[in-house]
Amino acid sequence: MKLFEMFDAAIPGFQDVGDDNSKPVWRTSRKTKLTLNQIRKLRKMLDVRNYEKAKHLLKVKNQYGAKPEEGAGPSL
Repeated sequence: MKLFEMFDAAIPGFQDVGDDNSKPVWRTSRKTKLTLNQIRKLRKMLDVRNYEKAKHLLKVKNQYGAKPEEGAGPSL
């Protein structure tokens, strides 16, 4: 989880409270079990995040990258 996700309002579609079958109990050390459906949803979210990051990096590279000089041939 990222820090801004804790303070901003929840984005629709990221968390479905109805799918969360686990109920946390105070002072228990057992971890909750993930279902295959939840694992698939996490994988899809990760794929979307990676795609958005690659798209953002390409945009930044185009914006701040070195531009080729026009009409410049090989210098000898």
